Amino acid sequence: MSWYLLIPFLFLIIAFIIRMPVGLGMLVGSIAYYLAKGISLGSLVNTVCFGLTNSYILIAIPLFIFTANVMNSSEVTDKIFDFARSIIGHKHGATGYVNIVASLIFAGMTGSAVADASGLGTLEISQMKKEGYDMPFSCAITASTAVIGPIFPPSIPFVIYAMISGTSVGKLFMGGMVPAIILCIVTGIYVYFISKKRSYPIGAKVAFSHFIRSTFKAVPALLTPVILLTGIYTGIMTPTEAGAVAAAYTLVIAFLVYRTLNAKALGKILFDTLKTTGVIFLVIAGAYGFSFIITSEQVSKVVVNAMSSIVSSPWVFLLAVNFLFLILGALVDVNVSQLVFVPIILPLVQYYNIDLVHFGVMICLNMMIGLLTPPFGMLLFITAGIGKISLKDLIREVMPLICVLLVALAIITYIPDTVMFMTRFVR
Repeated sequence: MSWYLLIPFLFLIIAFIIRMPVGLGMLVGSIAYYLAKGISLGSLVNTVCFGLTNSYILIAIPLFIFTANVMNSSEVTDKIFDFARSIIGHKHGATGYVNIVASLIFAGMTGSAVADASGLGTLEISQMKKEGYDMPFSCAITASTAVIGPIFPPSIPFVIYAMISGTSVGKLFMGGMVPAIILCIVTGIYVYFISKKRSYPIGAKVAFSHFIRSTFKAVPALLTPVILLTGIYTGIMTPTEAGAVAAAYTLVIAFLVYRTLNAKALGKILFDTLKTTGVIFLVIAGAYGFSFIITSEQVSKVVVNAMSSIVSSPWVFLLAVNFLFLILGALVDVNVSQLVFVPIILPLVQYYNIDLVHFGVMICLNMMIGLLTPPFGMLLFITAGIGKISLKDLIREVMPLICVLLVALAIITYIPDTVMFMTRFVR
C-alpha cells in the first residue's frame, strides 16, 4: 500500500464533516486519487459506468423502494396495523407486540428499515401515544422493530451485498427468515417484561367477527410478499423480475382494491423513489471508484496477511468483525460501511471458510443495529422526529433494546444454522 490510499479516505472524512453527500465525497476522493497517481480519469468513468450497467440485480433496488413508497402512501399500513392488532388481542402491552408483528409483515413488502420507521412507524407511535404509553418507549420500540425490515425478505441491503459478493439473492432472502423471527422473539420478550414492570395498557378484546373483517381487508396487501417470494423460490422470476411484479401488484391494489391512491399521489411517489434511488446509486458509483483503489493498492491482501497472523479462529474473527462494524455503524453511513469496508473483509471470510450467505445476513443485521446506535443512527432521528421527543430521552430508552438485538446478533453469528437451515430449500 502507498500513501496515495489516504487521499480518498481523507476526502470521505471531509465529506462527513462538511455534510457533503457521501456518494459525491467518494467520487471526489476517487478523482483526487486518480489525478495524484497520474491515471486517466477515463479509466474511472469506465469503471463506474461498467459496474452500474452490468449489475442487473441493482434494478431491484428502485423497484423495492417504489413498492415501499406505494405502501406508505396508500394507507396499506392501516390495514396491516389493524390486522396485527386483531392477532394480538387482550394482552399487557398489546400495542408493543402489535408493533413487532406489523413490522414483520411490512418487512415482507418493502425491505427497508427507513420505510418501516417513517411509514408504519408514524401510525404505531401515534396509536401508542393515544393508549398512554411513554413516548420514549414508543419511539424506541418502533425504531428497534424497523431493524427487522431489511432482514426479512425482500431486502435492499441483501441485494447490495449480493452485488458485492456474488452471492445468490434467493439464498440471502431465505437465510434472513429465521433471524427475523429471532429478532421478533427477543424483542417480544423485552416488551413482555417492560409492560409488566410499567403496567402498560392491556389490549382490547377482539371479537372473532372483527378478526375476520380485518383479515379480509389485509389479504390483498399480505399477498405481496407471497407473490414476491413464491416467484423467486419457484424459479419463475429472478429477484429483479419479482420486484417489478411486486411493484405492479401494489399499484393495482392501491388504485383498484383499496382506492386510496390517485395520479397526484403517484407523481409524488415517483419523485420520492427517484430521489432515494439517486442517493443510493451515487454511493454505489462512488464505491466502484473505491473498489478499484482498494484492489490496486492490494488492501485486502494486506488485511488478510495481518489478520491471519493474529487471529487463528473463525469465531474470534467473527467477533472482531462484529465489533468493528458496530463501531462503524455508530460513526459511518450504512451504505458506506457496506460498499467500502465489506469488500475489504470478504477475502478474510473466504480465508476462514465462512459461508458467504451466513456472513451476509450477520453483517447486514450488524449494520441495521448501527441505524439505532448513537450518535448518527438514522432511525433515532426519524422516530424522535415523529414522536417529538429529545434524542437524549430516546437514546436512554433504546440502549436496552440495542443490547437485546445484540443477543440476537450473537445467536445468528455463532449458530450458523439459524441462517443456513432455510437456504437448503433453495437451489
